[in-house]
Amino acid sequence: MTLILGLESSCDDSAAALVTSDRRIIAQAVIGQNSAHQPYGGVVPEIAARAHVEVLPGLIEQVMAEAGVRPAQLGAVAATAGPGLIGGVMVGLLAGKGLALATGKPLIAVNHLEGHALSPRLTDPELAFPYLLLLASGGHCQLLEVRGVGHYRRLATTIDDAAGEAFDKAAKLLGLPYPGGPAIEALAAQGDAAAVPLPRPLVGSGEPHFSFAGLKSAVQRAAASGAHEPADVAASFQQAVIDCLVDRTRLALERSNARTLVVAGGVAANTSVGDALRRLAQQHGRAFTSPPAWLCTDNAAMIAWAGAERFAAGLRDGLDAPARARWPLDDTADAVRGAGVKA
Repeated sequence: MTLILGLESSCDDSAAALVTSDRRIIAQAVIGQNSAHQPYGGVVPEIAARAHVEVLPGLIEQVMAEAGVRPAQLGAVAATAGPGLIGGVMVGLLAGKGLALATGKPLIAVNHLEGHALSPRLTDPELAFPYLLLLASGGHCQLLEVRGVGHYRRLATTIDDAAGEAFDKAAKLLGLPYPGGPAIEALAAQGDAAAVPLPRPLVGSGEPHFSFAGLKSAVQRAAASGAHEPADVAASFQQAVIDCLVDRTRLALERSNARTLVVAGGVAANTSVGDALRRLAQQHGRAFTSPPAWLCTDNAAMIAWAGAERFAAGLRDGLDAPARARWPLDDTADAVRGAGVKA
C-alpha cells in the first residue's frame, strides 16, 4: 500500500488529500473561493492565486493531522502541474516540490485532465481500460479514449467555449450567482425546456467536435428580449447543452470500441446531463459510470489517485517539472480548424 498526498490549485478551489493505492481516501479538504469571485461573475486569476497562497499550507497541515500521518509515511507527493490558471498552478506545484524536496519523496506532476480521466477508477475498481470518456468542465469539453495511464486518444474537443463555461456565462446573463452550473440546474427545474427556441451547434453534422459560443449568444438575445421567463430560458439552455453533448457522444460511441462510457468533470455533476448520457449508453449497449458529484468538481483526491496510478506505473517527475497553462492529454491529435489554442 502506497500513501499519496495530492494537491490541487488549478482554478478557484484549494485542495489537499491523502489517498492510498488500494483506493482509500484517508483525509481530504477543499476550500472554495465562490464568495470572492461572485461579484465578478467568474474567476479572477489574480484573486484565485493569492487565495491559494493563503490557504494551501494550512490545508496540507490539516489533512496530515487528521490522518495522523507523518511526512516519512508518504510514498510520493502529487500536485497539479496544469492545465489551468497559471498563477494557481504554480502555487500548488511549488508547494508539492517543496514537500518532495524536504521529505526526499518522489514528485508526481499530474495533468489536471488526467485527474478527471482516472477519477472514476478511484471509486469503481471494476472499471478497466479502455473506456470512452466525456470530460466536460468549466475549461474543457473533450471526448477521449482512455487506453491506460498516460495513454489517451482524443476524438473530439470544443472549437470555442467549454460546456461548463457556457453554463457560467448563461447564469450571469440571467442574473444568477456564480458558480453558474448549479444555479442553472436549480432554475431549469422550474421551467419549460421547449419554451425558448435555441440552436444546437453542430448537432446532426458528421463533425465530431463541440461548439457552444453560438448557443451562449442566443441565450444572451433571449434574456435581453424580456419575452421569456428566466426559468424557461434556463431550462431551454440546459436542454440545448444536453442535446449537443448527447449527439456528439453518440458519434464517438459509433467510432470507438470501448465498452464503457464514462462522464467526468464539473458538468457531470448535473443530474439531467448524467441521466441523458446514461440513457445514450444503454441505447448503444455500453456500460455507463460516472464519479460521485463531489469527485466531478475540482478536488485533490483525484490528483492523489492519478499520482497513485502513475506511481504504480513507475512514472516520476523531477523538481524542474514546469507549470503549464495548457497541457493536452493527447499531444498527437490534429489541430481542429477554428479552435486556436483550444485545439
